[in-house]
Amino acid sequence: MSDLASIFGGPWSPPIEKQVDSPEIQLKDAMLGAGLKPPEAIHLDGKVHRFNSGTKGEKGHDKPGWYIAFSDGVPAGRFGCWRSGVELTWKADIGRSLTVAEEMAQSRRLSEAKAQRDVEQAKTREVAANTVDLIWSQAGAASPEHPYLQRKGIQPHGARITGDGRLMVPLYNEDGELSSIQYIAADGDKKYHPGGATGSMFWLLGSMDDADTLYIAEGFATAATIAEVTGQPCAVAYSASNLVPVTGILKASHPTMDICIVADNDVSGVGQRYAEQASAKFGVRMTTPPVLGDANDYVQSGHDLALLLKPHVPVMDYLIHADGFSEQPAPISWLVKHWIQDKALVMVHGPSGGGKTFVTLDWMLHIASGKATWFGHKVRPGNMVYLAGEGHHGLRSRIAAWKHHNSVSSLNMWVSKSGVDLNTAEGYLKVVDAIRALKVKPDVITVDTLHRFMAGDENSAQDAKTMLDACAALMQEFECTVILVHHTGVREDAQHRARGSSAWRGALDIEISVIPSKGDKSIEIVQRKSKDAEMAAPVYVDLKSVAIPGWLDEDGDAVSSAVVVKGKVPETKQKDKSLGFTDFEDAWWSSSAEDRGGAPYVTSSWMRQYAEKNGIKVSKAEGRSRLNLIGSKEKPGSYIFKLIEAKIIEPHENGWIVIDPGTASGMMLKKDSK
Repeated sequence: MSDLASIFGGPWSPPIEKQVDSPEIQLKDAMLGAGLKPPEAIHLDGKVHRFNSGTKGEKGHDKPGWYIAFSDGVPAGRFGCWRSGVELTWKADIGRSLTVAEEMAQSRRLSEAKAQRDVEQAKTREVAANTVDLIWSQAGAASPEHPYLQRKGIQPHGARITGDGRLMVPLYNEDGELSSIQYIAADGDKKYHPGGATGSMFWLLGSMDDADTLYIAEGFATAATIAEVTGQPCAVAYSASNLVPVTGILKASHPTMDICIVADNDVSGVGQRYAEQASAKFGVRMTTPPVLGDANDYVQSGHDLALLLKPHVPVMDYLIHADGFSEQPAPISWLVKHWIQDKALVMVHGPSGGGKTFVTLDWMLHIASGKATWFGHKVRPGNMVYLAGEGHHGLRSRIAAWKHHNSVSSLNMWVSKSGVDLNTAEGYLKVVDAIRALKVKPDVITVDTLHRFMAGDENSAQDAKTMLDACAALMQEFECTVILVHHTGVREDAQHRARGSSAWRGALDIEISVIPSKGDKSIEIVQRKSKDAEMAAPVYVDLKSVAIPGWLDEDGDAVSSAVVVKGKVPETKQKDKSLGFTDFEDAWWSSSAEDRGGAPYVTSSWMRQYAEKNGIKVSKAEGRSRLNLIGSKEKPGSYIFKLIEAKIIEPHENGWIVIDPGTASGMMLKKDSK
């Protein structure tokens, strides 16, 4: 007799049959899992059954829940709720895998259930359409004094009112037939008439006669706000998911009309996603408020919705002839010539304690005081708002010292008491409301420092975008320049660029590095990017201690602070054949003049090619790797090693970058002027 234990890996016992609940209990569990309250009794008879689903707003006689289930073969069916929009298939678990024949039979049963559901739904929608038509025709017009309309600051636009005081707004199909009604309570709670069709339904506010633009929005209050602000028609789609079919219907009926979807700015991003789908599918415009909320919230917060929704430029005006385009000059408007551009996004970055706040503050105080020039660069007077996230005690003394040193008595400048998260709705509105209350338009808003005013991770492109969107909104709201003060990275090779996501640099109009002083060298202010103008030559400054008259500390000693004064321009290092820099610079030009964070960069492979092409001796050892090409103290013959020893270049990635400030700036200036 065979040893079953050796065959089965242990004592054998017959398989235990899987225990499953009855199909009725399984269907009830599925309903509970979908958020519906199941009926007491379940009938697997292939008929449509209605029940109270326990959804919000349900009344005793209201039965929005439904199910169809079959018991023959493998039990299966469908269930859902008209009110909540739930609709799911259901298949019973019989404790084993289905045979092919059973799967085919079950699929057929599910198709039959769907067909029956469609028939039932059509009947329900027909009854609902007749009912809402009667309700709508007998209802009176809503008063502008209705609490919901008052709270939203909108007009009725033909909305009607129920006997219990709720607003009624209609849902029409593309043929203009009433399909359902949305009821809106005074507190904003919204419900559709049970059983009525809502998909692809909409309501058009305003007239299409002489319209230039047709807007599409999600809710009634949003659409009413848009129609009132723009004087153009706006369709109510009633939900984010309905934006796509409604846009398709309106695009088909108005193919040449300028159509713009105004999506809600939801935390979830659902409104934007559906709007983007509709925009891409039907070739229409879309926009969304730059802060959280919908268009009505945007207006209620005091923003200019008309500016956000300004009409699309007609196609006939989109292209202009180059001759006419170039007839008149369009000079750049500067606040500090060559350095701080008007209506631009500027970033000033540098290591902690390197002087970036002193330099930025010096620009702001020159503009706010009406000083004529900043180190030879013309200054245009303006109003400054300085959002200071930290160091208010030090900032107070810095401003006082600057005023004393420059003999200035008054400034057109305001300073925040603390930092906020600008890329949140609450923080953004706090700043905007405070600036608006000044009754003075700022020319510059400085954010010092970036990380004190930003929620999220500065390394995240998504979080960086929300902050950049907030800056763009400030620039649009006040038609001003925004300056971001930011840190550089910790690594030595990261001192030429801002810390965090690469999205920062891509969005900037001007990028500026503040390089700390070393030894007897002055602080160097270097432009890394100037999108619309030639790069400015570096400026060198020092910090000078200034005692503030009348300021004494707790011990009675005079209080002083530093101010920015003219520094020493460094001598450019000798670039002769003995150091080999002429060869290095020629190799850089011949390699398309690459840079890393504004510093000239040459790869080791290209340097070897250049050396071989120009008859520069490179030993076999030097030709094999960058380290050998560099040389060493024991074998210092390599001209690359000499340049590193002279602190003109340093290893970086798979090659070298120029680290001498004067040399690097001179090379980049030549590149940008070509």
